[in-house]
Amino acid sequence: MTAVSYRTASPEDIAACIVIRGQTRENAVSEARLNEVGITRESWAQSVRSGALPGVVAESAGEIVGYCFGEIASGEIVVLALLPQAEGLGVGKTLLGQVMAVLRQQGHSRLFLGCNSDPAVRSHGFYRHLGWTATGETDGFGDEVLEYHFLN
Repeated sequence: MTAVSYRTASPEDIAACIVIRGQTRENAVSEARLNEVGITRESWAQSVRSGALPGVVAESAGEIVGYCFGEIASGEIVVLALLPQAEGLGVGKTLLGQVMAVLRQQGHSRLFLGCNSDPAVRSHGFYRHLGWTATGETDGFGDEVLEYHFLN
């Protein structure tokens, strides 16, 4: 993969983000499934447009290869997704760090996210390695809720 650059996500990026969400190696979610749970191209784009869901995209050779979005109101990391060829290069860590910084600047001292509880799934170890800890709770999708506390 060529060099990776990062930029703030725009509403125009959402169509590509939805396609990537269906192409991730683990935990792929199709556009039809996203629509079933109320996430459409327009609703996602509107949340980005309004500032409620800031995000960062990673690009390589002019194409989006990964992204991360967080929710301003709650401090939740809503999604982090990468194409398989972007894994293992620090792209996910960089995307997550940039969105965490945005949420921290908005006054959040604690962030949270839902993560697969199976240790065999990459995300399980990824977040823990970066300092996220289990809360003992599960979310509405059956995922384990992890949290991150910023040190002052």
